Amino acid sequence: MSRYIATRAIRGANLITQEAEDLLNKAIAEKGADCAVAFPNTAYYLPTIFGMTGREVTKLGELKPVLEHAKDLLHPVPTANCWTPYLGETLDSGMSTLLSAEIIEAVRFVYGEEPGRIPGFHMAGGSFTSPDGAGAGGNGYLNGPIDDVQLRAWGIQLVDGRMPGFAAIVGCAKSNEVAVKIVRELQKRSILTFLCGNVNGRSIIHQLQEEGVEMGYDTYIVPFGLDTLSAIYPIGFATRSALTFGGMKGGQAKDILLYNRARVFAFVLALGEVDDLKYAAAAGAINYGFPVIADTKIPQILPTGVTTYEHVISMPFNEIEGATDLERAEKLVQKCIETRGVKIKMTEVPIPVPYGSAFEGEVVRKKDMRVEFGGKYSRAFEYLRMIDMDQVEDGKIEVIGPSFEDLPEEASIDMGILVEVAGRKMQKDFEPVLERQIHYFVNGASGIQHIGQRDITWIRIGKAAAEKGFALKHFGEILHARFMADFGAIVDKVQVKIITDPALHAEWLQKARDAYDYRNNRLADMTDEAVDEFYTCTLCQSFAPTHLCLVSPQRLGLCGAYNYLDCAASYQINPTGPNQPIRKGTTIDKEKGIFGGLNEIAQQKSNGTVQEVSMYSIMNAPMTACGCFECIVMLIPEANGVMVVSREDTSMTPAGMTFSTLAGMAGGGLQTPGVMGVGKYYLTSPKFISADGGFQRVVWMSSVLKQTMAAELQAVCEREGDPELISKIADETICTDVDGLLAHLETVGHPSLMMDPMF
Repeated sequence: MSRYIATRAIRGANLITQEAEDLLNKAIAEKGADCAVAFPNTAYYLPTIFGMTGREVTKLGELKPVLEHAKDLLHPVPTANCWTPYLGETLDSGMSTLLSAEIIEAVRFVYGEEPGRIPGFHMAGGSFTSPDGAGAGGNGYLNGPIDDVQLRAWGIQLVDGRMPGFAAIVGCAKSNEVAVKIVRELQKRSILTFLCGNVNGRSIIHQLQEEGVEMGYDTYIVPFGLDTLSAIYPIGFATRSALTFGGMKGGQAKDILLYNRARVFAFVLALGEVDDLKYAAAAGAINYGFPVIADTKIPQILPTGVTTYEHVISMPFNEIEGATDLERAEKLVQKCIETRGVKIKMTEVPIPVPYGSAFEGEVVRKKDMRVEFGGKYSRAFEYLRMIDMDQVEDGKIEVIGPSFEDLPEEASIDMGILVEVAGRKMQKDFEPVLERQIHYFVNGASGIQHIGQRDITWIRIGKAAAEKGFALKHFGEILHARFMADFGAIVDKVQVKIITDPALHAEWLQKARDAYDYRNNRLADMTDEAVDEFYTCTLCQSFAPTHLCLVSPQRLGLCGAYNYLDCAASYQINPTGPNQPIRKGTTIDKEKGIFGGLNEIAQQKSNGTVQEVSMYSIMNAPMTACGCFECIVMLIPEANGVMVVSREDTSMTPAGMTFSTLAGMAGGGLQTPGVMGVGKYYLTSPKFISADGGFQRVVWMSSVLKQTMAAELQAVCEREGDPELISKIADETICTDVDGLLAHLETVGHPSLMMDPMF
């Protein structure tokens, strides 16, 4: 153990703990010991304090014993003439630093000083609401503590390996170009990157901002603050990961640290000069098993078992072998990954823009858009089908029809993506499972936005991506590379056709819709009562952490792309994947569809947020939703019925809200009686809100559903014994307010007016 490192870390810890004491005493004197204190949007109080001590701090006065504990962990600065290993003292001082830093940050929140701000800064996908009411990034605000929703979204990916780890970058890179190269290298490896600290007042956050790099939750690049103290937020994230996913309780310090050492593959990258506080914070990170790599010449700490490999590594930037600074930056990142033992799974995709999971959440705004396919002004679809082996030329990519290069900016055109696969182990039941992956695969390209699926796909290519050379053929390059890499066990050959020719587009759109209908209808003879198992679907938990889809023969997934047989096929392809069989268990309420086994899995997968799920009721414990539902079903109490709003419907509804507003109530894993997101073909099921009266409760429906599902809905009306029912259901062409709806229902004699009250 280096006496130099121990000296500086212990000295830094003493200084920061004294600062915490002075600030806390001042705050208590001015605000009072009962003044509320908290990090926003988390159920874990002040997370590092809660995790390490078990203290549920809610008031300023409750920080006093935490401060005393931090002071107890301090040690004297080593003397010049007495050398000992110092590791224990250094680690204690590091933990003291973390506790003191969290105290300081909490007090700053009391004074409205956190999160920090940079003039002109904008952060995409943040969640913090600033003291003046602006969202994260508004008015220059940086991110505050990561909220619990985002924690779970990222935490799941950390635990299951999709996100292999996270990096905390502290300081300032040699140049702006080096800063960008470092974060891009981390992004393409799907490594979450947290930014904080500065060197002589200049931070890597400034550097990325100046180069126009988008930062925020959506891009895996999260800026916390311009000082070293904000490094407590990544540590808090690590602590909460153990509490949330590892089953740990507050105060189980050893278990939390061991969990992070074994399961959370994180490291600290210190850029530029390392001062006493950075040494102290680094000692805190080492407690968690997170090594520190510096790009300056400092003493090293060799392995003793706390981390996977070394504790502190010195890799002076200018001494790294490489012809250019950008090559040195790449090797620096590789050394970080090697030191922590991060397991990287990368698929090389031959396209001209960066590619990786870190880009999946990117949004291409209209002003940044080069061209779009689908949405309001065009139609896009995607269709994957299995054909004979001799009909597929592996790797063949065709663009059939005009491209977008000669079109004006922000143009909108029709496009179809036809993926044809062949394989000795491929089955027709696997088609929709593979087809759904197109969303994730395409979204991995930087500057490309993909929303929806099937024939409601909406894709945008950003101007920056187009300028780098991204063309239609690159959709095919992405899909060929990813299907072969991810589904090589069942797929032997893949070819892709990108169709923009109008006549051919119309022809294949109809073929695709016929295939969608076939997939939907093949379940017609299978009932919920005929099976002992339903399936879970957790694909959307990265968007809605408390949401769990439960898929049965008579209730398909709310996205519309996964039905019971799809889930069964997915389970065969990947037995440890997102679709798992779950026994119904004890029947608690047959009419409402409440089963013991389903409740148990819902409680488990939602971290206790959802205690009970009813498969057949909108009024009693309805299933939660993420945000990719095809329709929203909502109670209209005055009409004693429900309305059904299609995602494609932008008009006003009798609830006084449009679809986009309603989606905020139906999505996000919320369980709201009277509001439910569904797949549109659930409307045709005999189990559609059957506990509440079934399809006869529908009093208003988007006309697009009436038109596109005319035959299916007519069959439902005949099954219900009222062949004229569909004409009795209002739509936006008849009324968009409650008074108009009630008048219509009275005129046509809608059955809901004669049915028992819904509540």
